[in-house]
Amino acid sequence: MHTILGAGGAVANALTRELANNNEIIRLVSRKPVAITGENISWKKADLLNYNELLEAVKGSTVIYLTAGLVYDKNIWQQQWPVIMNNVINLAKATGARLIFFDNVYMYGLVNGHMTEDTPYNPISEKGKVRAAIADQLMAEVKAGTIRASIARAADFYGTENLNSFFDMMVLDAYAKKKTVQWLGNAKKLHNFSYIPDMGKAMYLLGQNPDSDNQIWHMPTAPAIPGKQFIDIAARIYGVKPAYFAINKFLLWAYGLFNKNVMGTVEMYYQYNHDYIFDSSKFEKAFNFKPTSYEEGIKLMSETLYAK
Repeated sequence: MHTILGAGGAVANALTRELANNNEIIRLVSRKPVAITGENISWKKADLLNYNELLEAVKGSTVIYLTAGLVYDKNIWQQQWPVIMNNVINLAKATGARLIFFDNVYMYGLVNGHMTEDTPYNPISEKGKVRAAIADQLMAEVKAGTIRASIARAADFYGTENLNSFFDMMVLDAYAKKKTVQWLGNAKKLHNFSYIPDMGKAMYLLGQNPDSDNQIWHMPTAPAIPGKQFIDIAARIYGVKPAYFAINKFLLWAYGLFNKNVMGTVEMYYQYNHDYIFDSSKFEKAFNFKPTSYEEGIKLMSETLYAK
């Protein structure tokens, strides 16, 4: 049985669909019921902070995926992520299930050049420090031989169902609604975005291949391009002029005074005014996986979630 902790989020939903399409038995675990249902899909209520609830929910699991996203607040991350990681490590020990943790790149900090699986941790944000600590905690257990686990890292997302992406919210959704497009940071800098459906497929492949355990993987992501090029591609697909308004750090902070989630982005601003080059060549070679191009992904979004 494949069990997804933190079900209901964008990556969890994409993974659920991949597992369902391949007739796997799926257990979805979250505090609230999820929309996806099916013959081989069951749901269990459990809080990631409650070990006993989780242990009951994951009984019979062969693979456990941790895809949770917490409120975008550094204080909540500092309080809750260590508890969650400790719980999930203990679940893997108790059940013998393989564990796959879906992670981000905050622990790398500001990187001059390509981010790879071997990039050392040098967090310059509070949320990055939290991510570095829990990643180290997980891999320490792997090195000690107490669990079988891997970390799957992605770049910023696009293609989310809940606008939990600045590219989706500020560009694609804006174009779909004929609104002014905004870009976070310097549009001349390079950036990558990981396409959510690709994340689901990649997580599925890790779950199907035990040989991928006990290491870090960067999820398949199209090469970095300048922000302005993202805007140009989207404008062409939506049939509009590629005009945009750039948001600098001061404006971001000012918006954050009225929106806690936006304020949580301020300390991550370094990602948007420097080149951000996420390298997924290891995964692409190992699994012969070609990431969806931005042209194709944005076009699909313009026909579905962010329709013209």
